[in-house]
Amino acid sequence: MEQHLPLSAAAEKKLRIGVWVVTALVLVLVGLMRRPELRIALPEGMHLNFLPAVHAVLNSTVALCLIAALLAVKQGNIARHKRFMTAAMVLSTVFLLCYVAYHFTNAETKFGGVGGIRALYFGLLITHIFSAAVSFPLILLTYLAGWADRREAHRRLAKITFPLWLYVAITGPICYLMLRPYY
Repeated sequence: MEQHLPLSAAAEKKLRIGVWVVTALVLVLVGLMRRPELRIALPEGMHLNFLPAVHAVLNSTVALCLIAALLAVKQGNIARHKRFMTAAMVLSTVFLLCYVAYHFTNAETKFGGVGGIRALYFGLLITHIFSAAVSFPLILLTYLAGWADRREAHRRLAKITFPLWLYVAITGPICYLMLRPYY
């Protein structure tokens, strides 16, 4: 990836530290969302019930951007690869903001399925959550390596990050569709 701005080793190190600080803050924030006493009451008549569908659309679009970015880089079109990866980053950021807003203002929706579908849902959900937590800092570090034009580091990280991020982007909408009847 072509470098956007000159980036010294010291500046990159500070950004990597920032990645870990942001990761810790996001993980704490996600953990706090599960606490009912921290729920934020919205003004009467206002609701964010539409956001789970928005989350699914955002994640689906991220998956498409990731696939398009992979195809672009395989074709040697680095500029297109960068545009799709930046779009995936922006969409993922919007997703995270919407996700936090929804979960701080709404009670948790419980899955009501039974039997095999219940096992399938929770299997997908658990692996989705684990993959999202693991991929979050990897996504930021991979993007940073590309932005800093450290191609070898970027490629090495992308081999791990890409499948995890794609898995999260695909399983999120699947979990949403499975949970949708219980909203």
